[in-house]
Amino acid sequence: MGTLRDLQYALQEKIEELRQRDALIDELELELDQKDELIQRLQNELDKYRSVIKPATQQAQQQQQHSSGALQEHHRTKRQAISAEPTAFNIQDLSHVTLPFYPKSPQSKELIKEAILDNDFMKNLELSQIQEIVDCMYPVEYGKDSCIIKEGDVGSLVYVME
Repeated sequence: MGTLRDLQYALQEKIEELRQRDALIDELELELDQKDELIQRLQNELDKYRSVIKPATQQAQQQQQHSSGALQEHHRTKRQAISAEPTAFNIQDLSHVTLPFYPKSPQSKELIKEAILDNDFMKNLELSQIQEIVDCMYPVEYGKDSCIIKEGDVGSLVYVME
């Protein structure tokens, strides 16, 4: 058995070990938080890119089906949503920006325009800006009971449900 002095020394060593471990845990938690933030930013960027690539791929597939005559009429069992990709740029960079255009029916255009005008954040846009947003939006289909938007998530897309 150790003496009281030996036990006090051992206790001090253990306390110092615990402090070092706590400091390491704090560092690792901070690093984990930073990596979580990075993952969220990258996920948002990936969602933006997927939202652009997916419609282009779908459009190419539809054109291929139309040209081969393989397109068959089907019943719509999926819900549709319209999405627009936000773009970030300086006002000076606007001279060379070409916005994508997706053709749509007059009914879809009106539905999107009404949804924008009903939105507190977007209703004060100029009509030309609203028209540009309408032109840039495209249909996206989701299966029944799909989770499209979850409350509290950081959003990078605009949806209009049809």
